[in-house]
Amino acid sequence: MLAAGPGRQPVPGGLMARRVRPPAAVLLIAPSLIFMTALFLWPLIAGIGQAFTGPDGPTLAYVRRMVDDPYFWEATRNTALLIVVLIPLQFVLALTMALLLRQRPKLAGLHFYIWVVPLAISDLAAGLVWLSIFTDRGYLNSVLDMLGLGSYAWLSFENPTSMFVAVVIAELWRATSLVFVIVVAGMQGIPRDYDEAAAVFGATYWQRVRHVILPQLRPSLQVALILRTILALEAFAVAQALTGRNLPLLVGETYQWYYSLQNPNVATAIALVVLALSIVAAIGYLRLMRRSPEISG
Repeated sequence: MLAAGPGRQPVPGGLMARRVRPPAAVLLIAPSLIFMTALFLWPLIAGIGQAFTGPDGPTLAYVRRMVDDPYFWEATRNTALLIVVLIPLQFVLALTMALLLRQRPKLAGLHFYIWVVPLAISDLAAGLVWLSIFTDRGYLNSVLDMLGLGSYAWLSFENPTSMFVAVVIAELWRATSLVFVIVVAGMQGIPRDYDEAAAVFGATYWQRVRHVILPQLRPSLQVALILRTILALEAFAVAQALTGRNLPLLVGETYQWYYSLQNPNVATAIALVVLALSIVAAIGYLRLMRRSPEISG
């Protein structure tokens, strides 16, 4: 057995006691874990408790009240319809603008900055801008009157289709720039050599877009698709500014229950539905757009 020198304590087996240090990887991710726990995990636990706990303990009363509210199902339908209509239009527009910039036209930098201006405008401000266009005495009806076509109540509850179209146009203008920026960033990493080689072998422009550019844009499109779907599920301010509660959306219903009806428990239950839909959409997109494993041999 080794003699214990000054400052050393003998241990069984004659080995020196060593301090157990956590792996470096754990130390590196510890700040992120603490941050995510403080800003996501703990609020999630608190929200679940608020939605499923009443004065007398666990309860489903708030969930039943949410489900029995006719506005909830109308908001769910409107939110789903908004996603189905809006997302494809945004991606078509963003890809078209990005492909135009890829051709390096004159003043391409100016075009880029003009197209991303909506990113600097808040949701509510964008809604107010489009309200000045679609309201009964707005710019659109003024132009129609000048042309002798008469005005139209675009945002009236009696015209749900025109209300929905107005919200889609406003969201299309406001949020397409986010997809555009992501797609442009993805295109920066695509070597032009591939495109030029395909052209040399006789591929048409649309064949090059389909078989050369789009496959290499898959990671960028996946990120943009997840972000835009989650943000579309959270759409609220634009629709609120344009239609109020005449076109209810899920996040708008959380606002109504929390502030107008003073019931944070039901508001939290609806928020959990939005969270669940966001997680399901993200997982679905990741699986749908996952690369197929390469076949060896």
